[in-house]
Formats: sequence, structure tokens, C-alpha cells
Amino acid sequence: MRERIIDCGNGFWNIRGSFKIGGLIQIGTQASLVRLGDGRFVMLDSYTLSPDLLAEVDAITGGREKITAVLNLHPFHTLHSEAMHRDFPDAAHFGTPRHLRLFPKLTWGALTTDDPILWERFAPDLEFSTPEGVELIPDNERIHCGSILAYHRPSRTIHVDDTFNYRPPKSEGKSGKLGVHPTLSMALEKRAGAAQAFRDWGAGLVARWEDAERLCAAHSGVLSPERLGADSMRGALVSALAGAEKKLDRHARKHG
Repeated sequence: MRERIIDCGNGFWNIRGSFKIGGLIQIGTQASLVRLGDGRFVMLDSYTLSPDLLAEVDAITGGREKITAVLNLHPFHTLHSEAMHRDFPDAAHFGTPRHLRLFPKLTWGALTTDDPILWERFAPDLEFSTPEGVELIPDNERIHCGSILAYHRPSRTIHVDDTFNYRPPKSEGKSGKLGVHPTLSMALEKRAGAAQAFRDWGAGLVARWEDAERLCAAHSGVLSPERLGADSMRGALVSALAGAEKKLDRHARKHG
């Protein structure tokens, strides 16, 4: 996979990076660079930038000191935390509780990225949301459904790691689809009401972010409605949530 920066317009750049499972299977990863309304910049997620990518970031921002914060949004995307602290020493770095636990010697902000109080610092340029009814940091480290989603309204771009992902077409000539992460069943909290909480969260997300035009997914790239076989990103999100209904029904029958 070629490392590159994709200009999504209106102050949002998606950085496509390399990530191989077991060092062999390339699934890719991402970070995003966002320009705030006051001229500062924020990084969503971490990635070890090559000298060429760093030069591109410098050209966009006018200097790395312009990056005010790095926000790590997925608890199990941690491989590049040390590199980001090294390359952006002037930025405030924020992570999930798992980031702080794994790298206690790094300098972290007092708030974690799942805290709505932190989200308020970057409004109105960025909006954030964490799925309800699912564990953000489960004990089973293979369950990656939970994350913090970000929406950049000026560019109408959603940045998401794993909670929603791309499902390739089953046959040639067909479109892929957006889906909820396949570990949803295991990620749902083992309590009554968890399935309904996830449904309500999804419906609220669609309502608030209905004008989105693209979705940047960690392991799939920049997704347009056309690539997802939908007439709008709203339609793609609605379809993805509808596709999770069987799992939600099974959970509700078992736990209430």
C-alpha cells in the first residue's frame, strides 16, 4: 500500500498508511489532519510519518508547531504513539485509557479521548461520538468494535476506526457495503438494554451527521456513497446499522 495524503477539501486531509497483520497481510491504517477554524491543526489518530509525508504535513500546516493536539481515537491502535510524540513534541497528546496504560512514560493530557469535556475544546469544527451499549476497551483485545468517531462538518467527513468498516463486494461488478464491525456481538455489554442503547446511538448518529459526504475508514480508505452502492452516506450508514439487527435481536433476547 502506497503511503499518501488525500485532500478531502475544506481543511481535512486523510493520511493512508501501511499496516500488515503478522507482517504479511496488508490491511492499511490511517490518521487524519484537520484544520480548525482558528488556523490551528489537529491530528486524529497516530501514524509514523515518513520524511516525505512529514514534509507534506509541514507544507500544509506551515510548521509542526501549528499542530495543537493529537487525538488517539481507537484503544487498540497504539503502534505509532511513541513516533507521534517524537515528531510533534509541541502538541498536546490525548489517548484512550489504554493508551495511557500502555505508555505511562509518554506525556499525555489529563483528559482521555472518550471524555466529552475534551471534545468541547474542538467544537464546532469537530464533533465526536462513542457507541453506546458496547465496551470501548474489552478484556478480549480482538474485539475492536468500540472507538471514538469524529466528524468534521466543514468537509462533511467522518473519521472512524473499525466501528464501521468496508465490506468488499461478493462478486465482480457489484458495490461494496458499509457494515458495523463483525465483533459487535462480543462487544455489546452483557446487560439488559445494551442492544437498544446501540440502536438509539446509531439512529442519533445518522440524524446528527446526515449531511456527511465521505467516510474515512482505518483499513479501507476514503469511502464515498458510490463506492458503497448508496445514494448518500446517510443511506450507507442506515444500511450498515440495519445489517446489525440480527445480532442486536439475539443479544436482546438473551439479556433483555
